[in-house]
Amino acid sequence: MPCVKCQSMPFISTKSGDVILSCEVPELCQKLVVFFKAKSIRYSLEDAFTMIVMVDGFKTFLESLTQTNIFNKLEKSGIRCLFLEPSQSLTPTVLRQMRTLQYYHDVMGANALALLIEKGALTTHFQPIIDLKNDTIYGYESLARGVNDDGSLVYPDTLFRWAKEGDMLFYLDRACRETSLKTAAVKNIHAKVFINFIPTAIYDPEHCLQSTVKWANQLEFDPKNIIFEVTESEYVEDLEHLSKILQFYKAQGFNVALDDVGSGYSSLTMIAKLQPDIVKIDRQIIDRIDTNPANQAVFKAIVSLAKESHICVLAEGVERVEEVAYCAANGADLAQGYYFGRPSAEPVRKL
Repeated sequence: MPCVKCQSMPFISTKSGDVILSCEVPELCQKLVVFFKAKSIRYSLEDAFTMIVMVDGFKTFLESLTQTNIFNKLEKSGIRCLFLEPSQSLTPTVLRQMRTLQYYHDVMGANALALLIEKGALTTHFQPIIDLKNDTIYGYESLARGVNDDGSLVYPDTLFRWAKEGDMLFYLDRACRETSLKTAAVKNIHAKVFINFIPTAIYDPEHCLQSTVKWANQLEFDPKNIIFEVTESEYVEDLEHLSKILQFYKAQGFNVALDDVGSGYSSLTMIAKLQPDIVKIDRQIIDRIDTNPANQAVFKAIVSLAKESHICVLAEGVERVEEVAYCAANGADLAQGYYFGRPSAEPVRKL
């Protein structure tokens, strides 16, 4: 069956009317009063827990309320909202439509994300990856960006927060993979391209990854030049499922990389069980590694295990020449970080 798991985004009215706000504790109601007075928003108090707000547009009102930083996530979950158009009356049936402010916060982020994906407003920036043996560009990591109508960028932390909040990880993950391939083709990149994916967003590789494989073949990429990189690997509990995904990629001729190695206690176990083509040693291990004996010990353990299994080692997050020198002298094959170049829309062609 096709890979379909999300429902259509809830519609949020743009009409004017009344919003009933119900707070779990009176302190939240008092916070709302302060906010409304500062914004010159009309309201009336029904009691210590309830207020009615007259709004010119429900969506605009929600944007103002959900984007303020005066409420934390727990408080947003303790404020419930109900919108009534002028023609509506308050009935038990209508009351069932009341939702928390946190719910609307999540929905609006998911709506913004869905709009970016629908408009094709995702793009890719490329960060160079260096071959330490000959100081040449080995490839690039592709990193997703959203593009707003005004040209400003939406960075991955926001994109993936919206996706998690709106249960849209699969759709964003797929769109980012496909955008990476298309952008690399447009930029005429013939080096290796590292493409991130989130394993928990993929429930069946044959269905969930078929469009990615289709685009790779359609754009005539050499499969050996595509490295699919596991992100958030430290949160993967089902190693058998992750192994199944990696084996699917390998069966198509692609290479696979394990990201953030060294950041979790299970990293060495994952290397042994998953047998990736490349391991990327976490930037926290690389930071000041030339002067940090503890990090050096972790680095050498990873390199030793990788070399026994003929796995390529990539040092991630290098920012200083001393870090480059240490990694090159102690077994790293590749390196990536601001020392060599930041992510950019136009890939760096030479050092």
